[in-house]
Amino acid sequence: MRRGRGFFLRQIGQLGAGGLGEQRHGDPHARAHPLFAADLPLARIELDAFAKLPRRDAPIVAFDAGEGLAEKAARKLLALGYRNVAVFAGGLDGWRAAGGEVFRDVNVPSKAFGEWVEAELHTPSLPAEEVKARIDRGEDLVILDARRFDEYQTMSIPTATSVPGAELVLRAPALAPDPRRTIVVNCAGRTRSLIGAQSLVDEGLPNPVYDLRNGTIGWTRAGQALERGATRRFPDVSEALAGTAASRARKVADRNGVRRASLAQARDWARQQGRTTYLFDVRTPEEFEQGHLPGFRPTPGGQLV
Repeated sequence: MRRGRGFFLRQIGQLGAGGLGEQRHGDPHARAHPLFAADLPLARIELDAFAKLPRRDAPIVAFDAGEGLAEKAARKLLALGYRNVAVFAGGLDGWRAAGGEVFRDVNVPSKAFGEWVEAELHTPSLPAEEVKARIDRGEDLVILDARRFDEYQTMSIPTATSVPGAELVLRAPALAPDPRRTIVVNCAGRTRSLIGAQSLVDEGLPNPVYDLRNGTIGWTRAGQALERGATRRFPDVSEALAGTAASRARKVADRNGVRRASLAQARDWARQQGRTTYLFDVRTPEEFEQGHLPGFRPTPGGQLV
């Protein structure tokens, strides 16, 4: 088991398919951590390590705030067969002393990506007060909630329909067939709604499309009530609409250089030493349960952000 800040600072930019494993959990992790520290609590290593770190030779740095959790985590990882494990000496204070920046909150890289998308592409957005006023006036608009269905059921914008992020391009045309109907995409905060709204803009949907600024958080901060226990879900779509959505999505992918792989290629990558390959099934949980390819993990598309 290796220790030392020097090793960490040399390797942090080269971890690639390895990672910086943060052994604290929940609030302590959210209060302060390096940007790409992955929350892998000590108590869940045996449950989650093989899924999150499928390569046993991947470089791993165990990290904590000086509580001794990193050493215990490293021993567990070594016992599980991981061969390239180090402990970052000094923990969080050592990181700061070495000049490392710390970040507050969770999913920080994803949120930073959402902010970058908005800044670069100028994703249209509306504040909660204006959306509420439009609802009250009876304007022709539809609100699409881009979170998981269970999150949507917990709390949602009144009148909103559950359309998890990966389903938006496919389902939005059925929910807004009139190109004059306004579409507002929301999530709990910002990231998933920004990415969802921008995906509809990028695919060329003719409707006016907006992100609900700050999502359900912004809604409550504006003093507006949320709905609880809603069950409105996206409808089935016709073959014609599905074909159009697939064509638009393919054009966006081609425009941005997204490549295609065959199942044989994916399986070959998964067998290669020195390469970490994740196989994600981005459909709904129900579709995954009905049938899926061996080795693929259920990861509803909106959650990949």
